[in-house]
Amino acid sequence: MHSYIQARGSNLPRAFFFWCVTLGGLALLVWQPLVEAAGEREVGGVGATAVTPISYTYYLPYLHLPPLPVPLPPPVPFSGTVPIDFTAVRAQLQAQGLDLAFSKFGFHAGPGGNPSGLVTSLTQLDAAGVPFVVKSVDTLTGVYEAQMIMRQSSLPHVTIFRRSIVPPGELPPPSGDPDVPDYDKLPEVAAAEHWAWHKQHFPPELDPALTWVETINEVDRNRSAWLALFALETAKLAMADGYKWAAFGWATGNPEPEHWESPEMLAFLRFAAAHPDRVAIALHEYSLELEPISNLYPYLVGRFQFLFMACDRHNIARPTVLFTEWGWQATHVPDVDEALEDLAWASWLYAAYPQVKGAAIWYLGPGFGGIADEAQKLIAPLTAYQKSHYFGITPGQGRVEPGLFVPVPPTGAGEAAGGTAGY
Repeated sequence: MHSYIQARGSNLPRAFFFWCVTLGGLALLVWQPLVEAAGEREVGGVGATAVTPISYTYYLPYLHLPPLPVPLPPPVPFSGTVPIDFTAVRAQLQAQGLDLAFSKFGFHAGPGGNPSGLVTSLTQLDAAGVPFVVKSVDTLTGVYEAQMIMRQSSLPHVTIFRRSIVPPGELPPPSGDPDVPDYDKLPEVAAAEHWAWHKQHFPPELDPALTWVETINEVDRNRSAWLALFALETAKLAMADGYKWAAFGWATGNPEPEHWESPEMLAFLRFAAAHPDRVAIALHEYSLELEPISNLYPYLVGRFQFLFMACDRHNIARPTVLFTEWGWQATHVPDVDEALEDLAWASWLYAAYPQVKGAAIWYLGPGFGGIADEAQKLIAPLTAYQKSHYFGITPGQGRVEPGLFVPVPPTGAGEAAGGTAGY
């Protein structure tokens, strides 16, 4: 991850701009009388020369923007005593006009570190009827075991893999770095080369029909249009080869909101929206502070909402989103109780958006100040929270309204060892 944030950009109110242009055009179409000589005729019984004005009324269409939908209510949090029959819960919620949603958090593993308890968590969540999330980089830890479970499960589990180092004895990709493409080439050429390398080094133990693959990570935020062209070509190549591909891996605080609306990016978003099970947007959301997680919300955690706003403005279905890195800082996580409070709030936020499929908590792998030993302490209590807490969400799609999720409410999740605490 990168421990910096780009200065947030502005997003001009397009509706206001539209009205200014429209009104300026209408000013040129004001009513004006057209004069036609009527000749001499009597007016009021008196012989006089008169000019009769002939007026025309212009009937213009009523110009306006389509009304924005009303925001949907925030998810309704529920908790219960384990084990919970989520099949029955789903039916009960549907009878109330709600759908069932879960906490969408899991963990990010690496080659080493401290993943103790990770596989146990995956097994417990599947047995409880709760979808799990796991991401692994340069290792099979977590994703391999998850795939074994997925082959026997009907739940929509999420697994993600990325290769960030060159295997011993192998050559690097043409860009020189597995995490970034070759920006000096045409995006289509760079995409073909970079994809070929990652495809060649995708672990044969993993099933590309089950596990999402990332091929780039925390890319150049100043090249969003180039990257959109690169992403579109890579997505097509990956799909043709039977893979599920997650694009970008934008660092926290990126990209700028307006970057979602370039012609190149909109073309990619339309493609991603048309293939939600095969193409995803990979984002990183960090607060950059140990507390609260809502630091600078929604410009860090919650920034994905700008993507959905852009899609809504352009009548594009919201694409699948994966938070392939999620956390507080690069080298630390908060104490367990504080972390669970933050995770409960973020679970509430993400539950509102069905297109968000999962978030991988940073980090169970090596390095980064030994963060793995801190993150590992979250596995068991987060698993307990996920088995005992869930959400009722209103079906449909409303206007994105980040303000619905502030201020951050106390959740009591830090006290939930046996699933009794709630909002």
